[in-house]
Amino acid sequence: MRRLPGIPLCLSVSLSVLTALPSGAFGQLLPQARPETVGLSAQRLERIDRHIQGYIDRKEAAGAVGLIARQGKVAWVKTWGHQDREAGVPMAEDTIFRIYSMSKPITTVAVMMLHEEGHFFLDDPLSRFLPEFADMQVQTETEDPETGQITIATRPAGRPVTIRDLLRHTAGFTYGVFGRTQVDQAYRDAGVLVEDRDLEEMCGKLAKIPLRFEPGTRWHYSVSVDVAGRLVEVVSGMRFDKFLKERIFLPLQMNDTGFHVPEDRMARFAVLYKPLGQPTGRDAFLQPPPKTRLIEPLRHSELASFGEDTTFFSGGGGLVSTAQDYLHFCQMLLNGGHLAGRRILSRKSVELMTADHLHGIDGFEKGRTFGLGFAILQDLGQSDRLGSEGTFDWGGAAGTKFWIDPREQLIGIFMVQILPHRTRMGDEFRQLTYQAIAD
Repeated sequence: MRRLPGIPLCLSVSLSVLTALPSGAFGQLLPQARPETVGLSAQRLERIDRHIQGYIDRKEAAGAVGLIARQGKVAWVKTWGHQDREAGVPMAEDTIFRIYSMSKPITTVAVMMLHEEGHFFLDDPLSRFLPEFADMQVQTETEDPETGQITIATRPAGRPVTIRDLLRHTAGFTYGVFGRTQVDQAYRDAGVLVEDRDLEEMCGKLAKIPLRFEPGTRWHYSVSVDVAGRLVEVVSGMRFDKFLKERIFLPLQMNDTGFHVPEDRMARFAVLYKPLGQPTGRDAFLQPPPKTRLIEPLRHSELASFGEDTTFFSGGGGLVSTAQDYLHFCQMLLNGGHLAGRRILSRKSVELMTADHLHGIDGFEKGRTFGLGFAILQDLGQSDRLGSEGTFDWGGAAGTKFWIDPREQLIGIFMVQILPHRTRMGDEFRQLTYQAIAD
């Protein structure tokens, strides 16, 4: 499987306006409604059109899809620009996107399904199922404030990595592309998530590299959800991609979601763009961003292959999907674990996933906490934007975003393809959605 050189999968024009009443493609499992019937102002929603179109006009984005559902109904969906700007292929409702880290909530649901079946508790040591992670070491780097000299020390971890640690990013792992520590460099040297043939090989490499932090002491974004994918394989006895397909994608009719794009659907696969002049090598994320906001398509040789020969199933960032498919997943969670007569999780499992699992652990954002698989808005007064406490969300490295607001019975999904992503389009789409609430 080819990827961006040295970049993990998980990180790694005219306006086409649909009517306010969405087309049948988005009504497959959810009924359709006009915005006013679910408490949204159609006039205020027009602000989203103008705002996102500005990015297209300035050539800072090639195209995007936005979707809003409320009270279990699809109220608004729009497309802008092109899925392939250079070839003139317009963006469409069913365009397929690389969702990168929006894969993580799906992987977390898979883990929680096994948790419901009684295979483990969240605080069980990971090594109970993946023995290579027993006896992990922690490496620290201390800089002398006077001389600048760095002292490196390695010691046994104070406690085992747990399954909870994987899902809330407190295992002590890292990504290897954002930092300059020796641990990060070890990830790059080993080709973690880049040169691995499968999840078993990745875990074998990872277990030999020291942790960056003591387990359970700091939130640090990492490959831990990829490890969770391997956990699913070992516990279920199924290859990870098959588990997701049989247990989640087929029941939820997520027909365009998976780790590869079939040949007959490649024409719907969005081109991946990057900031103009952005390097794509192993240290790309360590470089300062280009001053220009213009974008250019990545060369074919720089792109990950999503063909049927894929063998590395990155639960942290390897999935592709559409706005409609991801809506099915979100609505299942908002419904308390079921959709269209198919139950994926118990309501109690969804409640557990959306609870605070950090309890003051450092490293995450002010006013927000982390549950199992996504961030949770905890204190609206510390937020700088509109929303509701209890909203949970996450995004992907190419700019895709989703959020689920139980209080407002609201789902928002925004799809775009720029890697690494330097705009605030997804957050602005969310802000403009909330200002359109009119009930």
